[in-house]
Amino acid sequence: MSKSSKSVDHAAPVLRALVIHPVRPLRGPAAALARDPQSRLEEAVGLALALDLNVVETVIAPLRVVTPATLFGKGKIEEFAAICEVEKIDVAVFDDQLTPVQQRNLERGLNVKVVDRTGLILEIFARRARTREGKLQVELARLDYERSRLVRTWTHLERQRGGTGNTGGPGETQIELDRRLIADNILKLKRELEEVRRTRTLHRKARKKVPYPTVALVGYTNAGKSTLFNRLTQAEVLAKDMLFATLDPTLRTVKLPDGRPAILSDTVGFISDLPHELVEAFRATLEEVQEADVVLHVRDIANPDSVAQARDVETVLAELGVTFDEGKTVVEVWNKIDLVPEEDREEVEGSARRSEASAVSAVTGEGCEALLKRISGLIDDSPPIAVRIAAGEGEALAWIYRNGRVLSREDEAEGGVTIVARLDTQALGRFERQFPDAFVMVAG
Repeated sequence: MSKSSKSVDHAAPVLRALVIHPVRPLRGPAAALARDPQSRLEEAVGLALALDLNVVETVIAPLRVVTPATLFGKGKIEEFAAICEVEKIDVAVFDDQLTPVQQRNLERGLNVKVVDRTGLILEIFARRARTREGKLQVELARLDYERSRLVRTWTHLERQRGGTGNTGGPGETQIELDRRLIADNILKLKRELEEVRRTRTLHRKARKKVPYPTVALVGYTNAGKSTLFNRLTQAEVLAKDMLFATLDPTLRTVKLPDGRPAILSDTVGFISDLPHELVEAFRATLEEVQEADVVLHVRDIANPDSVAQARDVETVLAELGVTFDEGKTVVEVWNKIDLVPEEDREEVEGSARRSEASAVSAVTGEGCEALLKRISGLIDDSPPIAVRIAAGEGEALAWIYRNGRVLSREDEAEGGVTIVARLDTQALGRFERQFPDAFVMVAG
């Protein structure tokens, strides 16, 4: 072949996908709380697109009766198989949690690769994790998921023979060997993750000694948490219109009104029916939420499913032991107010005031200053103190500005300064030890 010939394209081919949302039969309270099927289908398509799949066909498939072997009955399987053949489908995505047997039988019936909701989310997490902790957590969740998928689907899972010559009895089956290897890997990963968690705990204790108040962002995936995080901290965390654009927790310092610093934490987004394996794996990451002084629950208020999404977030937090009625200060932040239609804007803003929520737009910055003032008021419960600093004690003056909230300042003709500020108990103790010559009294 001559040098002028076309170069070989080494890019992976884009897989054509069929996305199916099964609608399970529900009765009673569960039926009343069920998400809109079309909304769930759109979310499943978003997950598929996040994996660069080419979604060529979508189906909402009601289930009258759940078939244990294949989820759907024979007629539906034949219907899906016909779509796969006509559209040349490579991957069938089922927006449901399939059992290992169902997944195997559906692959046989459709003659294409089958991925369930759990497998789809795990694959997205595996691609997006960046930190060592994130990668360990995803790998642990993936192995836990695959352990239940070791069914006899491959010819290599046949019985081996042990011993030498003709004396040995039946040896360990390949499937048992695979299970044992996965179990060993899980134990190894858990040990490594425990070390990472220990380091994170030490860092958290070090932050408490500073001490800066901590604020954690939680919310449904794609609610705009990372965009809001960037707006408040002037950071450059990846923020895209994509499900699970960011996974690893990010911490930055944010300046509250009047100069007081706080630590803002951006956590992984939640989703309905978040796989149990991932809830367990990301428990350490979400400890930032448990330890936070203030939790900001960010909602996409322009999304018709905003109420259902908020309920899903609260469900996952409850699984993690973080509930909103145990003294935790939680503020609902209604984001994307700029996307609410003009005719509905007044009603939504009125609802926000009645619900004591903060209506903001992370993109335009609308409402963000008011949100920072509200956060400052929630974590500023220490009594104000008056501090007289003599001339030449500039280090003490700078220390207060760095570690406290200055309410007023009066400069004296001789060069001294009297400051009224708020310092929490730990910071006040450190200030008095470090600068014993400064005169401190409770302001009144």
